[in-house]
Amino acid sequence: MKTPFWQAVFAIARKDLRAELRSRELVNTMGLFALLSVLIFSFALELDRAARQESISGVLWVTVVFASFLGLNRSLAMERDQGNIDALLLAPIHRNAIFAGKLLGNFLFTLVVGLVLLPVMSLLYNMPLIQPWILVILLLGIAGFATVGTLLATMTVQTRARESLLPIVMLPVALPVLLAVVRSSTAVLNNAPIDDWIAWPQILIVVDVVYLTVCFLLFEYVIES
Repeated sequence: MKTPFWQAVFAIARKDLRAELRSRELVNTMGLFALLSVLIFSFALELDRAARQESISGVLWVTVVFASFLGLNRSLAMERDQGNIDALLLAPIHRNAIFAGKLLGNFLFTLVVGLVLLPVMSLLYNMPLIQPWILVILLLGIAGFATVGTLLATMTVQTRARESLLPIVMLPVALPVLLAVVRSSTAVLNNAPIDDWIAWPQILIVVDVVYLTVCFLLFEYVIES
């Protein structure tokens, strides 16, 4: 008899969270990388204040995306190296519950890094990034990246060049999400009229739903191949 779907999802996510609370390796690595990246961008754009203000949205999302690569690679690599994936496949749970549990954990880890970045970048760039719409866009954008990233990391974790292969595979697929979050974030920070940019978050919601549906359909084939 299979374990109920949501019970299995929360059990897998809870296991990831407990392991991270014990080691603090994943979030610390992602957070340190993100902070160093923001500092480097800040110093590089110091001489051109206009470019610095215009590029803040791009800096935020480039940093979040590349930090998520570290988290996705590390999260799935630990599962594969410790044999947890094989144990999960033998457990009486639905295959998509494995995907949903890993997705939930990856989403939360990346979200923590993104939420830490907002006040740091607000201080460095002297712009109010902690706004309701920015938080909404952050949630939707990270959800899209985590969805695609969890599926693709499951594919690439079995290869030797997984650290370099995941960004190469994931960036073209996640380009619609990246375009939508950068355009909408830039418009919000520039105080543009809401009618000029509200279509981007709506597109982002549609893209997230499409990615989630496709990844759910493909995960069972990917995890067993």
